[in-house]
Amino acid sequence: MTPPSGEPALVIEGLVSGYGGGDVLHGVSLTVAEGGITCVVGPNGAGKSTLLATISGLLRPRRGSITFRGESLVGKSPRQILDLGLVHVPQNHSLFRDMTVRENIELGGYTVRDRSVLAGRLAGVHQAFPQVAAWAGKKAGSLSGGEQRLVEFARCLMLDPGLVILDEPSMGLSPKVLRSVFDAVRMMNADGKTILLVEQNARAGLRLSTHGVVMENGLVRLAGTGREVLEHPEIGALYLGGTAKGTPNAAGTTGRAESLRGRAADTPGNDAL
Repeated sequence: MTPPSGEPALVIEGLVSGYGGGDVLHGVSLTVAEGGITCVVGPNGAGKSTLLATISGLLRPRRGSITFRGESLVGKSPRQILDLGLVHVPQNHSLFRDMTVRENIELGGYTVRDRSVLAGRLAGVHQAFPQVAAWAGKKAGSLSGGEQRLVEFARCLMLDPGLVILDEPSMGLSPKVLRSVFDAVRMMNADGKTILLVEQNARAGLRLSTHGVVMENGLVRLAGTGREVLEHPEIGALYLGGTAKGTPNAAGTTGRAESLRGRAADTPGNDAL
């Protein structure tokens, strides 16, 4: 796992966002460590996917700031954010089913005009994902859900992103396939990619990660290393629909997390699944 550097890759302050006339995020503040894996967990309706959509420019925030490596993302289009090096792999499968795996992966580099650069990245993707290279001539729709997820990971690397955003990568996958998908996340991080993921399998996601964030009702409730968040005594209450003791209710809060210190060893929670 890539050791996180001192400076955060992504800084979010006081983020308010939602759909139509309603807010889903009520002042979210968090950071994503450069070179690390940050996992956001929480019950359904916590605002996790809304957070990712706002970072990616699919939703415009009503208030707050989002900064990636010192540059504001607020007001930028999804294409402009993509050009800055943020790639979002959505929860639902996004491959073109009637196209081959190779064609889908090559589409990932559609903004790259230099063909030699494109060829080099394709070679790198095949080296990183040899199983995906072996499926090059297959129709994407013939692959299993887990195989399609690996192809989506490979495709996102064609843009050489600085931040890879993954929304529920384990959704609908068996435990055996889940292991291969999380191994791919570790591999991307070991190759220097900063990862921000939302994960329904909280225990597995936090074990994978250097940093963990718990959201509830559009707020950040807890934050710390992956192991600290995993071992926090209140996390079970959060998933049962309760509210963490000692944290504020939605009204009047700034959305800042309870900072966890001294609850676990200094090493991050990156145990194998």
